[in-house]
Order: sequence, then C-alpha cells, then structure tokens
Amino acid sequence: MYILKTSASFDSAHFLAGYSGKCSNLHGHRWTIEAGLKSESLIESGEKRGMVIDFGDIKKAVRALADRLDHAFIYEQGSLKESTVSALNDEGFRLIAVPYRPTAENFAKAFFDELTAEGLPVFRVTVYETPDNCASYEV
Repeated sequence: MYILKTSASFDSAHFLAGYSGKCSNLHGHRWTIEAGLKSESLIESGEKRGMVIDFGDIKKAVRALADRLDHAFIYEQGSLKESTVSALNDEGFRLIAVPYRPTAENFAKAFFDELTAEGLPVFRVTVYETPDNCASYEV
C-alpha cells in the first residue's frame, strides 16, 4: 500500500454556540489540514509513471480548502443574530457560515468529503486545531 500525505494551514476565528466552556467565546486558531491518500498501485505509464498522484494536484486541492477559510470568522448557520451578521458585514469582516458546528471533527469530515468529491483517493483527513490537538475522519 502506498500512502501519501500533504498539509496546508490557515488562520481563522470561530466559537461554539451552546457550549458551556471557554470555546463559547470568539477565538482564533492556526488550523492545519492534513490529507492522507492511499493506493494499491502506481500509475504505470505517461509522465506520472511511478506515482500515486502528482503531489502538485493534491497540494493544490488542500491549499484551496485552506485559502478559502483563511483569515475569516467561521460560524454555524443560525448561531448568530441576523443583526450581528449584518453589523459584522457592514464593518467589512469576512464571514463564512457553515451548516455544522465549526469543530475540528466537523471540518475533518467536510474536507474529506470535498477532496473525495474531487476524485482524490483520500482515506484520512486530520485537522489540527492546535499543534497538540487534532481530529481525524477516515474510511
């Protein structure tokens, strides 16, 4: 089995609505997305002969996920008052609403699904919320 891994990082803010700990407050992280790919075989012909996939292709896909969320305030849809969202938009803040609680666990699953939908042979996505804490989703 061949295993490849690449990663990309982004900075963003979030909070956990309905949570009774410190994470109920708006705070930021340096998130890291780590994607693992696997294959039983290598490409047998052409310019990519001897590869599972061109590292440039997987790096581009993972980097695109990170770039999309970089320097944004990510929040769960419906967790903020419309007047709050409107005021933040009026101030020019970059807001991204997601249909799930913005946890490392949910990001891992969402990123896994997006990379798989692009046809990449992903078997695991790990999202680091801090250098010491991460969540993985794998099949």
